[in-house]
Amino acid sequence: LALWGILMTSSICLRQTDLKALIAYSSVSHMGLVTAAIIVQTPWGLTGAMTLMIAHGLTSSALFALANTNYERTHTRTLLLVRGLQLIFPLMSTWWLLTNLTNMAMPPTINLLGELFIISTLFNWSSPTIVITGIGTLITATYSLYMFLMTQRGSISTQFRLLPPTHTREHLILVLHLLPLGLLIMKPALISGLFT
Repeated sequence: LALWGILMTSSICLRQTDLKALIAYSSVSHMGLVTAAIIVQTPWGLTGAMTLMIAHGLTSSALFALANTNYERTHTRTLLLVRGLQLIFPLMSTWWLLTNLTNMAMPPTINLLGELFIISTLFNWSSPTIVITGIGTLITATYSLYMFLMTQRGSISTQFRLLPPTHTREHLILVLHLLPLGLLIMKPALISGLFT
């Protein structure tokens, strides 16, 4: 049921037009992996669940912070209305890219470590689960890229050409989210060594 939930919520993400709803459903999808790992009750599964919960907590929070910076300037969360923000906020676009790559569990992020632990645990429990987790991972990559492309690329609407600039505090918030994710991969035993 947890794996089926991953597929369902990931598929819902592909149909979202509201940015915050997309991020929220992606969190539910990732927690499906955590739930499946906890249910299997193996040391690797519990380690992967703990790792992914901490990693996703930072990643999802960073995505919500980015969505809020967009909303404060454009006053809309609709993906179709807000496009091409890369032209106006190139540094913020870099934060969007890094956070979406982290959400996709690209190496060398701690998210990848957690997902690998969980996927290998589920595969050892029942080999057909590799199909469901593989499809779930593919859909996650699809909606993460969709979120990035919809918010950052394309031609910007004329009503958004004069937007207030980003502030240092917004960049500091994102540094404080992504820096721990980068540092935890240097010593993953801090969060993953609890059950092994």
